[in-house]
Amino acid sequence: MTLHLVRHGRPLTDPSRPASEWELDPTGFDAVWALRERMPDRAAWFCSPEPKAVQTAQLLTDAQVGIVDELREHERAAGWIEDFEAVVRRAFAEPETGAAPGWEPLTVCRDRVVPAVRRILEVHDDHDVVLVGHGTAWTVLAAELTGSEPDLARWAALAMPDVITLSI
Repeated sequence: MTLHLVRHGRPLTDPSRPASEWELDPTGFDAVWALRERMPDRAAWFCSPEPKAVQTAQLLTDAQVGIVDELREHERAAGWIEDFEAVVRRAFAEPETGAAPGWEPLTVCRDRVVPAVRRILEVHDDHDVVLVGHGTAWTVLAAELTGSEPDLARWAALAMPDVITLSI
């Protein structure tokens, strides 16, 4: 089985709202459509409930897509973080604590995402699975599924959209 972890397309950023409410930037649709060419012909599709993830999934497939609340991103409060990458790296370095005010500990994200994905994989063990969601959640998930440390270089290099493909 192959698991495709798709990071959503480029969002319209609005620092006055939490990132979990952001929608896709229409100027980035072409990049999502280009990624569609790399998706499997036959797969079970699921996505995060966040608008940017749902909209990405709708552009990537004509198949039915299940929305799974537990696939949402590492929860973060509204507001702009100037050195976002440094704060995310701190979240990985200190996963038991919130890396910034209003950020959930990364362990909470892991404890929500990993069991949900394991359930999906158990039910769909006979064909590929595509999950559309978020970079930080997928980095935590990939580490857990492969028994490795989180790959922060890969996280930092992820485009919007992008895909991490794992053989399970």
